[in-house]
Amino acid sequence: MARRSPARFLAPLALVACSVALYMIVTDSQTSSNGSGPPSRATDARPTATATPERKGPRRYRVKVGDTPSSIAEKTGVPLEDILRLNPDLDPQTIQVGQRIRLRQ
Repeated sequence: MARRSPARFLAPLALVACSVALYMIVTDSQTSSNGSGPPSRATDARPTATATPERKGPRRYRVKVGDTPSSIAEKTGVPLEDILRLNPDLDPQTIQVGQRIRLRQ
């Protein structure tokens, strides 16, 4: 008798698991939009700044070993959104030691 592939048994289990996960996501988003659950991220009321206040400090940052855009934001106090906006060609996957990143205009 030929040996059966384990995928033959695992595929239906994976399908059921994906269906349950999808059901949970859909029902959670419906309860959040009805107001009975915690507010969803899309409806959170957060103040938005239209203009970035002028900062004191360095205008550029030289990348060190182990730096990521988010770690640079934490070290310098510059929001990650500002760093990404000022450096549109910055790719977090190919960031290199010694690379200079703009922190402010």
